[in-house]
Amino acid sequence: MDINAIPLVEIDHVRCLQNIDFIDNDFAIFDDISELPVRGYPSRMNASVVSLCLKGSYKVSINLQEYTLTAHTLLITLPDQIVQNISKSDDFAGVFIVVSKGFVDDTFPRITQMLTFMFDVKESPTLALAQDDVDCLLEYHSFLWSRVRMSHNIYRKEIIQNILLSLFYELHHIYQRCMPQKLRVMTRKEELMEKFLREVAENYRNQRSVSYYADKLCLTAKHLSGVVKEVSGKTAGKWIDDFVILEAKALLMSSEMSIQEIAESLHFANQSFFGKYFKHAVGLSPREYRKR
Repeated sequence: MDINAIPLVEIDHVRCLQNIDFIDNDFAIFDDISELPVRGYPSRMNASVVSLCLKGSYKVSINLQEYTLTAHTLLITLPDQIVQNISKSDDFAGVFIVVSKGFVDDTFPRITQMLTFMFDVKESPTLALAQDDVDCLLEYHSFLWSRVRMSHNIYRKEIIQNILLSLFYELHHIYQRCMPQKLRVMTRKEELMEKFLREVAENYRNQRSVSYYADKLCLTAKHLSGVVKEVSGKTAGKWIDDFVILEAKALLMSSEMSIQEIAESLHFANQSFFGKYFKHAVGLSPREYRKR
């Protein structure tokens, strides 16, 4: 592709970006495809990737299905998908954001709102964008990169999370507007997944067993677990734990409640059991998490 045919905003964006910036092992932003954690053989990724091709072409396999990115093509992969790098043209240029599973869980507390978007992305991981949408995503990419580089800012991680949340809503809107105009009918398994998450959202403070939710949905625990794992890539038990841990993190960070009071509000038998549950999931005790 002739570089003169690329809009000026894209040329400037590619020229000004260098190397890679990151926050721990949770978030990375870059413009060099060699930094992309995608192998030349099928491998399961433990992160979500947002890629935007600016020129040239790039071939990638997602869950063993091949996709080709050309200029103005957006690619989104989800955690636990099997991804393979196939080939790229010599003139390929693009921008990339990589977010770990844990960072995704911490950033998007309203999990049920992600379902439709997640289903759309699984169905259409690539999307051809209009110039206005390309410009919008490049603005987010530049803004995110500038914020990541503010290493002196003690709230850098929280700032990035909130920008990512805004980017999620932009991407969701783009998908709703740009996907082929057809009435999307959820499969029976997707409907079951949605019902399961709605039940969890209402009851996770009191109920943490898969069997409870299976009973509510008139299913066996084994069948529910199999469907949830197939649709989302996470087990039913992990979804329940994520709701509980997210609430616990929010209470530890933003409330004056004691750890004992938080344990009681989440209906743990005692503070000790809550502490073990939290540390198993987070790697820190509730007290350590609150102090960090």
